[in-house]
Amino acid sequence: MIFIVTPTYNEAANIETLVKKIFGLNINGLKLVVVDDNSPDQTGQIAERLAKDYPIQVIHRAQKSGLGTAYIEAFRKILESENADYVIQMDADLSHDPAVIPQMLNAIESCDIVLGSRYIKGGGTQNWDWFRKLISRFGNVYARAVLGLPYRDLTGGFKCFRREVLKNLDLTSLSSVGYNFQIETTYRAHKKGYKICEIPIIFTERKTGKSKFNLGIMLESFVKVLLLRFSR
Repeated sequence: MIFIVTPTYNEAANIETLVKKIFGLNINGLKLVVVDDNSPDQTGQIAERLAKDYPIQVIHRAQKSGLGTAYIEAFRKILESENADYVIQMDADLSHDPAVIPQMLNAIESCDIVLGSRYIKGGGTQNWDWFRKLISRFGNVYARAVLGLPYRDLTGGFKCFRREVLKNLDLTSLSSVGYNFQIETTYRAHKKGYKICEIPIIFTERKTGKSKFNLGIMLESFVKVLLLRFSR
């Protein structure tokens, strides 16, 4: 079975479109897990309504508690299911194109983790200004250099895991709350010897709602990457 996890906070304008695109792929054995942090715009309630027509599980959290913790909570629940084979994580704001999911599932047949990459041939970004592009490029170059990793896109959030990878990552040891979660999971899997591959994606900046990217996210990643480098 294939589980897709998407954390949400104020994604009422996007969640229904995302759900219809995902299940419009007609992939057998697909289930969506929405982790909603008590969105004031009622995203969680919209997801519950959609769950009446689609195989969706909604995890309601009391408050906004960070991207990393949302994924960890969902991963733990998924690992309790014996029929979970693959887990895909993606954003809810339509910046990740669900049409890529079949390519990910094809690639995971010969890998342990598939990274959706903006920075390999065929990948890219749309509707980003020069500052956002600069920060993203620098963040990836910095993380690769400090952690000694060969992958071109360490900060992207469109990824596919084999079940056994998540099971062996020791989710309780993951310390990243925000977007550095993406770097940490890839780094720890690499250290354990898992095969990681990249496929090209086009990341499109959200059309509705407000981006969660901010200075705090940048600072967390800078510090956490250094801490990861010297962790066991």
